[in-house]
Amino acid sequence: MHQNVCENLLDILANAGVRQIFGVTGDALNAFLDAIRKDDRFEWIGVRHEENAAYMAYAQAELTGGIGVCAGTVGPGALHLINGLYNAKREGAGVVAITGQVAHSERGTSYFQEVDLCKMFNDICSYQAVINSPLQMPRLAEIAVQKALIERSVTRIELPIDVTTAKVTSQHFMHPLVMQHSRVIPMEDELDKAAEIINKGKRVALFCGVGCRDAKQEVIQLAEKLSAPIVHTLRAKDIFDYGDPNVVGLTGLIGNPSGYHAIWDCHVLVMLGTNFPYDGFIPHGIEIIQVDYKVENIGRRAPVNVGLVGTIKDTVAKLEPRVESKQPDKFLPGLQRLKDKWLKQMDKQASLSRTDEPLHPQLFAKAISDRAADDAIFGVDVGECVVWIARQVRMNEQRRMMGSFNHGSLGAGLPVTIGAASVDPKRQAWAFCGDGGFAMSMQDFVTAVRFNWPIKVIVFNNSELGFVKMEMEVAGLPLYPAATGLVNPNFAEFAKACGGDGVRVDHVNQIVPAVEMAIASDKPFLIDAMVSPGELTMPPTVTIKEAWGFGISKVKEAIMGLKGDHEQWKGWRDEFKANL
Repeated sequence: MHQNVCENLLDILANAGVRQIFGVTGDALNAFLDAIRKDDRFEWIGVRHEENAAYMAYAQAELTGGIGVCAGTVGPGALHLINGLYNAKREGAGVVAITGQVAHSERGTSYFQEVDLCKMFNDICSYQAVINSPLQMPRLAEIAVQKALIERSVTRIELPIDVTTAKVTSQHFMHPLVMQHSRVIPMEDELDKAAEIINKGKRVALFCGVGCRDAKQEVIQLAEKLSAPIVHTLRAKDIFDYGDPNVVGLTGLIGNPSGYHAIWDCHVLVMLGTNFPYDGFIPHGIEIIQVDYKVENIGRRAPVNVGLVGTIKDTVAKLEPRVESKQPDKFLPGLQRLKDKWLKQMDKQASLSRTDEPLHPQLFAKAISDRAADDAIFGVDVGECVVWIARQVRMNEQRRMMGSFNHGSLGAGLPVTIGAASVDPKRQAWAFCGDGGFAMSMQDFVTAVRFNWPIKVIVFNNSELGFVKMEMEVAGLPLYPAATGLVNPNFAEFAKACGGDGVRVDHVNQIVPAVEMAIASDKPFLIDAMVSPGELTMPPTVTIKEAWGFGISKVKEAIMGLKGDHEQWKGWRDEFKANL
């Protein structure tokens, strides 16, 4: 008996290791859902918004190294997937999007919900399989799944409604999928060139990104041989921890002084598996070696002297015997002292002895860091909550962190955490969200309740788009409450209304009990953290332009305050109270 198109597609997905599919159904997906209903290999995870489905699929792919699958019906349902899929693309995760489409006879007539999805998804997908005929199955679907799996890209499979139940009469192209990634090693002479530059350099620093995930020990071994500091990107925070040898921290806007100066004061910078976007934090006049398995990343952020196309683990293993050991000088010990000073300062900022109200957000982040499971997963939203997890939460070899670090999309924290929890509901999963980001995706808190995934959510509730406000001030613009101010519900009560649990925290003596309640809860649990809107998030070094912009902003706010704008005085009060 021949399979129909949807049943054949499920066989291909099952061969790729897929077990869950996230989405919102609709008439064009009816046959696909019916196939899932009759196939005990799969679980349909019905969510409340397709964008969240795409984030959840991304989280599965990121956490497992396989692919995640999301689905949306014709037109609007498919379009809702786009932002979450852009995030998967920018984070380098393998995601397959399955979308419906109107019948062929209606195409080109401006039919109800008709959208040219190929045009809309062209900038996101590395491949789009439009199944216009059952004769194209399984060949096109296998190409889409294979590319997502090995290239870590986003692909799409389009199922027109009039094709979904058609019979697939031939399995000629059905084949075992390639499941293992290839090792890539640079040419010997290029490795020799890189080693020659490193050997001549007096101060060498390693700048490491998420491409080092399976190469941690090789990178540490190279750093120790060179007496070189290890600086890492935010995405690599769950690879390299402050307790690891030679690690001095992050650079960038939310980095720390030791990470910043390690790069700024070195003579040779070795970039390993990083596509760090902020080229202003990479100095001119130094020699740069960059290693990446994607050739398009070589030289993208800085002019390199030697570019090595290769997988980090294999390339570093080939490079390490070629470099000469360097004796420690003042460079690395000085950075380590600066790192220790920074960590003490961060602990001081997060001390529960700071009883000011509204509360300091750092207190919550540190309390969670100290009590979360050793293998906890952290889904991180965009905004100031990223600063608190970067500075107050410690990682180790077991903890993981995921979010929208390259796409920078508000609202990612909650659905990413739900997607991570779906992989292993027994593994502790925390969502770090601002009030603005949580409100964008809060409808799917009820999805965690529905599937009994006991996620832990902290909402840093300052009734403000805090990071945007800071960006406006650095640009020399005055406070604009109509744009950055928020009116929020009681998020803890919302969690309870959804069938979960939660608590609002106003006082410092409530912080630790709230964290412990969240950890102990067998339901999705939300901490509504009432924090100060005046907290300043300063970069590791402040430029004259930034300082000037902030000063001009304060002058403008003062003038507006003198003219009767009381919101400006309130903003000043919050900042002074939070930072003095």
